[in-house]
Parts: sequence; structure tokens; C-alpha cells
Amino acid sequence: MDIWRFNIRHLRAFLKTVEMGTSTAAARAVNLSQPAVTQAIAKLEDQLDFALFDRQSGGLVPTDAAKLIYPRIVETLNYIGRKNVTHTQIKAFLALAQCGNFAEASNSTGLSSASLHRAIRDLEIFLKQDLTRRKGRGLALTDFGQTQARRFSLAGAELRYMINDLMALKGIASGSIVIGAMPLCRARVLPAAVVEFQASHPNVDIRISEGSFTELIEPLLSGQLDFMIGALREHGSDPGLVHTPLFEDAPVVVARTGHPLFDRLEAAQATVRELAEFPWCVPHSNSPLREKWEALFTAEGLPVPRISVECGSVIVNRQILLKTDCLTILSPDQVAVELEAGWLSVLCSLPPLMNRKIGVTYRQDWRPTSSHESFIEILESVS
Repeated sequence: MDIWRFNIRHLRAFLKTVEMGTSTAAARAVNLSQPAVTQAIAKLEDQLDFALFDRQSGGLVPTDAAKLIYPRIVETLNYIGRKNVTHTQIKAFLALAQCGNFAEASNSTGLSSASLHRAIRDLEIFLKQDLTRRKGRGLALTDFGQTQARRFSLAGAELRYMINDLMALKGIASGSIVIGAMPLCRARVLPAAVVEFQASHPNVDIRISEGSFTELIEPLLSGQLDFMIGALREHGSDPGLVHTPLFEDAPVVVARTGHPLFDRLEAAQATVRELAEFPWCVPHSNSPLREKWEALFTAEGLPVPRISVECGSVIVNRQILLKTDCLTILSPDQVAVELEAGWLSVLCSLPPLMNRKIGVTYRQDWRPTSSHESFIEILESVS
């Protein structure tokens, strides 16, 4: 469903009609004629397939559907900001921001190249700022353009949630949930939650974007992701984010079965000094696990071991482990199949300081739909 089919002026007319109670007063507030406001409301009701007002002698009384979507439309218009911006301009600009050039943006929107150029140019005139700049053979967003793209994308997210809210009012759970998945949650927790959720919500689509915190944070802040699941940041995170713990993970040192350290250890626990003798496969810097791994050695007054491979991919790291004497830190859940098959083995456990909190991260101003709430409840239960 194209969320940008809704006319921004119609949304403003709806908002003022709810607030003022009559189409005549709303018309004055949005600088339209009274028949134009009446027509705007009728068009919106047709698009949403819901009556939004009860027509009474004293004015227009919002229905339950209108009351439900009112906060969503308030947020949508707050994100959009300027009154003279149109839905076509927003759709064109977001496509350009995503595609990086006019040709692909034209294909993705169905707008002609001339119409797309005109929409972007008019938007820049209304906003009184350049949105793009030349970069090689393509385009890049200016700082202002990046900010505006995020705001428009958040407005689009609210419209998407509005549709889901209305479907839930009909007793139909539909739409989609868009999740950012960091490495650890993919092994057990997220798949279990998806299976259980879809058993009771078969018409809700789940879309999962995989990546690191760094890769997923901008899509989350711009509303392209509903929430993220993975290792929580303990410090330095964006103040506009909320972190909700699900469980605590206790990673272990993993090596190939037959690694030289197994011959040395017998029944004893490997010391930090012994672990420092071998090369490692570890995640990129600034990740919680990397910071904890470095602290494991510096706390003992030891230099950080040689990092043979810096990679956050569990699949890549475990394949390297099978062929080399590298060590790595993983949750047992992430290599459960390899451990059961005897290809990899747990070399030793680690002190509690290595434990990490796994949880859900979402925007502070995020207002979840009923489907979101149901999914997170299931996520908490399987955790």
C-alpha cells in the first residue's frame, strides 16, 4: 500500500475538523473553502474505508476510527513541518534519497524524470534549502537533506502504523513488522519469536534487516525499522533511544576441536595469559563484545592479542575457526550445530564481566501498534 497516496492538505483538514468540530471552522484554519474541506474528509474516508465523523446538528463528532488515527496524523504533520509541502514531493524526495539518482528514483515512483526534477526543485524552494549535492556521477544528500529525509521517513512510518491501527480496529491483524537484527538474536530468540507470533498473526508480515548496531541505527532513527534486537549499548548511545533488556548472555571461548590448547589444559581452565598466545577472530571496534574482550586482557596487565580477523559475521568466523588455531568469543547458541556435531568445542567459560545484555532498542517517541506489542510480549516470553 502506497502510504504517500494521502494528500497532506486532506490530513490537515481532518486534523482541524477534529479540533474545531465543524468543517466551516476547519476551512478557515487551513485556508480552504468549506466544500473543499468536506470533499477532503470524504476522500480520506474513502481511502481509509472508515467513517471519520458522525454528522450531527451541532457539528461533526469524531468516530472511534478518527480518535484512533488522530495522534498518528498529528505526529505525521509534525514531522513534515511545512504546510505547503505535498505528498508527491515527499514521495519523490524519499525515492531520490534512497536511490541516489533520478533515473532509479523515477523507476521506483512511476514519476517521469521531468516530474521528479520539478518535485525536488519545488520542495527545495518551499524549504529554502538545497537537499542534494553532486557527488561523482550521482547525488548525495546535504546535511539539511539528510535531516529532512529522516523526518519525512518518520512521517511515513506513522502513516504505515495508522493503517495497521485501523485494520486492528476491524479485528484484522495485518501489515508488517520491520525488525533490525543484530548477530546474537538471530541464533535462537528471534526465530522462536517469529514462529510463535505468526501462528497467531498469520496476516502480519515480518521483515528482518540484518546488520550491526552501526549499520542499523540510522534506519531505526528514520523509522525504516520499528525496533532492533541485539546487544544493548551501555554508554554513548543516542539519547533518543530506549533500551529494554530481554536476557543476559554469557559468551564462551570457542575453538576447533583438536585445538592445541585442549592438549595443554586437560581438566584445567585456560588462563587469560594462555588465551593471549593465540590469534583471534573478533568483532569490529566499538561493539560491546569487542570492548569486553579487550578489557579481559588489559585487566590482567596483558597486551591485547593479535587480531587475525576482524569480522562481526558468525558464519565467517566459525568457518575460519574450523581451519585455523584462531580463537573467538561466541554465545553457545550461535554455534549450537557445530558444537553438537563436534566440529567446534568450548575452550573455557569467561568471568561475569564478559556477560552482555541482549534486548530491544527503539525510538523514545515510538508508539507501537497492537501487533508490535504482541510481538514484543512473545519475544520476552521466549527469552
